[in-house]
Amino acid sequence: MNNLSTQHCVPCEGNVSCMIPKEIEDYKKELKLDWKVIDNKKLSYEFKFKDFKEAMEFVNKIADIANTEGHHPDIYIFYNVVRIELWTHAINGLFKNDFILASKIEDLVAS
Repeated sequence: MNNLSTQHCVPCEGNVSCMIPKEIEDYKKELKLDWKVIDNKKLSYEFKFKDFKEAMEFVNKIADIANTEGHHPDIYIFYNVVRIELWTHAINGLFKNDFILASKIEDLVAS
């Protein structure tokens, strides 16, 4: 697999299958952080920041990337904690786009 953060999401209108558990594990190995896999349908990770302002700056950066990629995560904000859930709504499961976006989000905290 190539570096996920250098790849781009492809449009998905439900014309593909969800990833099987083996594919999910293979792609998960490409991520730097230990994202939780929920029911083989979603990726989830909680990022912690020093305060609300820092958390919101992070969320705004994610929004920019998500709009560029055309793939949008579910974002939950709890003061200084931001939980990201990634899944491809059109197929109600995981697709390569979810791992690409997870990798790009990881790069935000590494920089």
